[in-house]
Amino acid sequence: MSLIGNLIWIIFGGLVMGIGWYLLGVLMFVSIIGIPWGRACFMLGSFCLWPFGREIVSRRTVTGQDDIGTGPLGLVGNIIWFCCGGVWLAIGHLASALVCFLTIIGIPFGLQHLKLVGASMAPIGKTVVEKS
Repeated sequence: MSLIGNLIWIIFGGLVMGIGWYLLGVLMFVSIIGIPWGRACFMLGSFCLWPFGREIVSRRTVTGQDDIGTGPLGLVGNIIWFCCGGVWLAIGHLASALVCFLTIIGIPFGLQHLKLVGASMAPIGKTVVEKS
């Protein structure tokens, strides 16, 4: 069932928003300072292309311990991220969600876009895992 959902997802905005994540990731890798954000962009870009059957969680819940991205520096990184690029991805996912909500079949895809709104506002300290 996830395969079918993922294939339909590509049509309902997943491809466009995935490309957006990857483009922003490439821009972040241009500077050495942007590499942590670029890494997060590529991870969430792959999630954006194939979201069903996977979920975004804090690395703290996966590893059971704090790291640089889940602590205070991660918070600062997420604030910088939101001001530089996250707001545009969040707006894109929000607009895609609203378009998806116009149809009955698009409602699950709109909900997925709304999950990605949260991830686009604060990607540092997050990881993607398979749903159990």
